[in-house]
Formats: sequence, C-alpha cells, structure tokens
Amino acid sequence: MKEPAGPGRWQALVLQVVLVAAVLGAGWWVVEQALATLRARGVHSGFDFLRDAAGFEISEGWLAFDSTQPFWRAFLAGLVNTVRAAVPATVIAIVLGTLLGVARLTPHRLVRGLASLYVQTLRNVPLLVLLLLMYFALTHLLPDPEHAVQLLPGVSLGKSGLVLPWPVHAEAGWTLEWPEQTLFGVSGGASLSPEYLAITLALGLYTAAYVAEIVRAGIESVGSGQVLAAQALGLPPGPVMRLVVLPQALRLIVPALTSQVLSLVKNSSLAVAIGYPELVSIANTSLNATGRPFECIAVVMAVYLALSLLIALAMQVYNSRVALRGWS
Repeated sequence: MKEPAGPGRWQALVLQVVLVAAVLGAGWWVVEQALATLRARGVHSGFDFLRDAAGFEISEGWLAFDSTQPFWRAFLAGLVNTVRAAVPATVIAIVLGTLLGVARLTPHRLVRGLASLYVQTLRNVPLLVLLLLMYFALTHLLPDPEHAVQLLPGVSLGKSGLVLPWPVHAEAGWTLEWPEQTLFGVSGGASLSPEYLAITLALGLYTAAYVAEIVRAGIESVGSGQVLAAQALGLPPGPVMRLVVLPQALRLIVPALTSQVLSLVKNSSLAVAIGYPELVSIANTSLNATGRPFECIAVVMAVYLALSLLIALAMQVYNSRVALRGWS
C-alpha cells in the first residue's frame, strides 16, 4: 500500500515552485531592463520586425523562401535546415557508433585496433576542425561537376555536391525523377550541397566516436553470466549480442545517448562557419539587417531550448519503456 506523502515532500515541492517562479521573475526583469535601456538610447526594440519582409534569400532548404517573405518565415526555414542536417547526422552517429562500440570488444585484434584508432582520433579533434576539413575536402579534392564521380546509376559526387534521383509527384502519381547533365549544370533529381554534406557528415562521424564509448561501456556493464547462459543454450555470438546483451545494456546506454543527441543538435550551429543556412546563420543575417541583436539571439535561444526539451522528453519516454522491459 502506498504511503501518504509526508510534510517534507510537500515542502520540497513548494520550494521548487518558488524557486522556478523566482528564476522566471528575475529573467523577465532582466529582459525588461535591457529593453528599457535600448529604448532610452533610441534603439528600436521588440519582436515586431518578425512580420517585416526579410529582404534576403536563403540558398537552400526544404522550405520555399524568397526575400519578400517575413523574418519569422526565414527563422522557420533556418530551423527546418537545422533539423534537415541533425536528423540524418543522428542516424549516422547511432548506427556507426553502435558498430564501433561492438567492434571495440571483438576478439579480432585488427578490427578492435581500427575501431579504437577511429574513436581516439575523432574524440581528440575539435569538431570545428573536422567540419572545415570535410568542407575543404568536398570543395577542393573532388572533380568538377561535369566530371563528377558516378557512385551508382544516377548518383554522382563532385565539387557541387551529391546528385541523386528523387521522388516527385506528377499527374500520374509519384515517380522517380532522374538527374541529367546539361550545359548549365544538372537538371532534375535532388542536389545536396557541399555545405550540407560537410555538416551532416562531420556531426555524424564526430558524435559516433562518443556513442561508441557509451555502447562499449553499456555492453561491459552486462554480467558475463548472462553471456555464458546464452551460449549454454546454443546461441551463436550474433544473437547473443542482439537478443541478450544489447537489450540489457540499453538501460545504461539511453540516458548517456540522450546527452550526445542534444549536443549534436546544438553543435549544428557550427555550420555557420561554412555558410550552411541553418538557424544561427539566418539569425546572424537577420541581426545585420534589422540591428536587433537581443531579439534575434533570444529567438535562437528559445528555439534551441524547445528542441532540446522535445528531444529530452522523447528520449525519456523511450528510456522508461526500455527500463520497464528490462526489469519485468
């Protein structure tokens, strides 16, 4: 039978509510003082500029945007570009990191050594340096677009980026549009710019090194008796890892993995260094166009805070399900 909450628990709850209210009140007071100071100095302040025409173009992205549209839509396009890079980078980091973490525990010395070399190298190189290395490699070492490397039928890689077929909706329904080389470049299909490829690959490869260590530690936390029991039942090494070890290791992997996913999303702001139009880049352009740095930075902070809270909530829900399954 559940015991009733004691007075100490209610006091702690009231104290937390008061503390949150005090922090919010202090933050509101700081904002009001900053805006009052700006108005006293004749500096326009407020978020009314979000409805004005932006006056600049965005080079790429999934959300259509032109210079006549308002600033709020420019920030939305920047957010879409951030998610557009962060989601595939997260997939790369988790898949590659899991494989590297398992490889670091394999009895094969060569595989274990290569995985360890990758992890130790990437963990000791700054992400910005890796990002610049990726960008300059894509824009300087690859051939010109007319001599792009054909990776697969319809898929080519060159200085202009990665070109590949893409599904489009026509009158007859969905069809696959194939790219064609013309005198003025590539027509049709989808083109992924070097900036997009650089930030996606850099984030994914860099974070994979940290995910590998998390996976390795989680696997090593599972008792050897579990492995021996599975082997005694006749399970080969692959199913032992997939069915016995990893489900138990997830209870320790997921909380640490949440921090890495959050870091990956926030590290996507480094794309401003190579000209990819993500959220921070759009905010920087808007800041120069409007002269309202406080408001632009506040918008960026609010968006990243909302993204982080959503990711943390989703990972917490998944972690609770994994933990319940492990203890049942």
